[in-house]
Amino acid sequence: MSRPQSLRGRSVVVLHAHPDDEAIFTGVTMRRLADEGARVVLVTATLGDLGETLVPLRPGESLVQRRTAELERAAGLLGVTRLVLLGRRDSGLPGAADNVHPDALAAADAERVARRVAAVAEEESAEALVHDDASGIYGHPDHLASHRIGALAARMAGVTSYQTTVDRDHLHETRPHLVHAAARATALPFGIPAADVELMVAATARELDTKRAAIRAHASQIAADDVAHAAFDEAYGFEWYVRSGPAGILDELGDRGAAELFSAPAPVS
Repeated sequence: MSRPQSLRGRSVVVLHAHPDDEAIFTGVTMRRLADEGARVVLVTATLGDLGETLVPLRPGESLVQRRTAELERAAGLLGVTRLVLLGRRDSGLPGAADNVHPDALAAADAERVARRVAAVAEEESAEALVHDDASGIYGHPDHLASHRIGALAARMAGVTSYQTTVDRDHLHETRPHLVHAAARATALPFGIPAADVELMVAATARELDTKRAAIRAHASQIAADDVAHAAFDEAYGFEWYVRSGPAGILDELGDRGAAELFSAPAPVS
């Protein structure tokens, strides 16, 4: 049964560094916002042009074209009303020469990019801005830049900032998650302790099915086996945030999915 459209007329801007981040880290949140009537605006800073592909590209097709098409597909599944592409270059892993490329997101003037994101928030009359946490979730230079830009943009627009993160106590290795491989690639810790999480959104079964489909839409980057395992529900059924500013629209979503789908497992020590 669908929920009442209680958020109709309200809007949120969600900023992510790369295509696929939106599905992995905020897919449930975005789908629930849209289902409850909110306008969801997704801002993607880079198109992951330095990534590799797991599937063959069509003749004449570039990786950027493929990843853009995948992003558009995932955004549609997640209820995104408007997709904004900032067009910055992928920065690569920590310490790579690509970090300082003049077009790289990591090398961008954070204030200048933040003004652009804040302008989107103001155009949309957004009441909240979602972006990466202070550690970049797992230390990727583009995620760190997303934090700097998002935090500045939220202050410029005068809206509540929700920093997307992961609960490292919950995401034990027995709950396989893409963040594990990402953290191994950066050789840095991921997420924050459970005690520091300020808001959790728990998926319903239907929302989790949609999230899985949105992740699978990024087939050039994510293998089917990565989301087909038995622990998918426990690994991806929760999304975690740290809030800067007064309680707002994401706080109203709550963790209502937990009782429907499964009880929240106790943290693994």
